[in-house]
Amino acid sequence: MTTIKDRRTIRKYKHEQIDDSLLNELLSTASRAATMGNMQLYSVVITKDDATKQKLSPLHFNQPMVMDAPVVLTFCADFHRFSLWCEQRDAVPGYDNFLSFINAMSDTLLFTQNFCTLAEEAGMGTCYLGTTIYNPLGIVDVLKLPKLVFPVATITVGYPDESPEQPDRLPLEGIIHENTYRDYEACDIDRIYAYKESLDENKNFVKINSKETLAQIFTDIRYKKSDNESMSAGMIEALKSQGFL
Repeated sequence: MTTIKDRRTIRKYKHEQIDDSLLNELLSTASRAATMGNMQLYSVVITKDDATKQKLSPLHFNQPMVMDAPVVLTFCADFHRFSLWCEQRDAVPGYDNFLSFINAMSDTLLFTQNFCTLAEEAGMGTCYLGTTIYNPLGIVDVLKLPKLVFPVATITVGYPDESPEQPDRLPLEGIIHENTYRDYEACDIDRIYAYKESLDENKNFVKINSKETLAQIFTDIRYKKSDNESMSAGMIEALKSQGFL
């Protein structure tokens, strides 16, 4: 059994299907996650057929695991279902706003993380696709999401066909603060990021991209300001389209 200390991102999967009853059991157990007001402000769209995967794939930058994984799960912030319940019980919902989206998104991510942990403990591998919030309107269209439903996270899941090295993590001192937030001095930053910067693979990234520091790989290549601004605009457009703004 895999524990959370052993977890790693899995991008290659065996050609082995996941039993529906097992998948449903994992999702049901994952729903025990903490939730705002016990409202369970999330839904999950299960995709197994190649036709739908082919539509989703370009929205996830054609990452191969979208087609290769036996199951693709799109976890959605969902105030639609709760609002329908309110309306059918002579209550007036007021959840077409940004705060409600944040509440639903928080619920969804807690549910998503629970599922990933449970799936990995059951011998499966997962990959979290951050591209979901890069192209939300396209995903909304493919999955036919109604108003007040917004895609937050996509997880590919299957039985691993690889065992990659675990990625590095910052030391605990880099992420904890006692009582109040203590800002970082230059020497703290140097110490916290020293191991990450010392890794041969990261040094190689810097070299082959003709950069001076690893930080420049993030700011100039992987997560550029112009891309962040463009995708922010797209996300705001999607939030308006789905009724949260």
